[in-house]
Amino acid sequence: MSALEKKYDFVFLFDVQDGNPNGDPDAGNLPRIDPETGHGIVTDVCLKRKLRNFVTLTRLAKPGYEIFVKEKAILNDWIDEAHDLPEVKSKEKGEKTDAARKAMCKRFFDVRAFGAVMSTGKNAGQVRGPVQLTFSRSADPIVPMEHSITRMAVATKEEAAKQEGDNRTMGRKSTVPYGLYRAHGFVSASLAEQTGFTKEDLDLVWDGFARMFDDDHSAARGLMSARALIVFQHESKLGNAPAHRLFERVTVRIKDAEKPPRSYSDYDVVVDPAGLPTGVTLDDRRF
Repeated sequence: MSALEKKYDFVFLFDVQDGNPNGDPDAGNLPRIDPETGHGIVTDVCLKRKLRNFVTLTRLAKPGYEIFVKEKAILNDWIDEAHDLPEVKSKEKGEKTDAARKAMCKRFFDVRAFGAVMSTGKNAGQVRGPVQLTFSRSADPIVPMEHSITRMAVATKEEAAKQEGDNRTMGRKSTVPYGLYRAHGFVSASLAEQTGFTKEDLDLVWDGFARMFDDDHSAARGLMSARALIVFQHESKLGNAPAHRLFERVTVRIKDAEKPPRSYSDYDVVVDPAGLPTGVTLDDRRF
């Protein structure tokens, strides 16, 4: 495995059509929205969940690629198993936590990539992951829509009797007609050294951003697609330029401000490669 020697900053663009990219449970599962500006929001943990699912599908729980935070997982059981390993049990009392932390990083991809708090049972410490994401925000305000839906069946005989044979039940579905979302991300080589996150792991993350929506389709999420991954690579571990200056080189402009956007073709995505800071290179990937 190749150690990560360089820092990376990146911009990820994805869109949704007639779907709910990230429902808000505090608002009846409506699409998340900034109430002051009307821009749509997708949380960082939503995208990390999709990356975790992608790793599960493509690596099939191979050694080193298990997922720590997953549905129905009992996290303390994993931590206890780490403390039962011979290389951890043999350590002195003051060294067990660090040994357990290293074992968890080695076993679980999401721990060494995103970090985790593992002090909820037997202490395996805390890990600050090298791969971090911001909330995604739509390029323009979105208009969440609610649709009435009908189910032509009921769940129980009692419910059918109550409705006197009219077995229709009503529900609601929330969607965004269209939204182009932008997330910013960071990969720290210094933190990667601490968790054992490698160049091969990073290649898997890049592949995940390109493909994570392909096996995550559902009626609720509509059509979600990865559109662009613009990566700024630094020569050094600590970086050669501020991330925000690099992000300013990526602009997303609507072509016709008088018309509400309904597809990716309604936008121009422009990346300025001219005069990049010394020690920074650009990788512009379009999907």
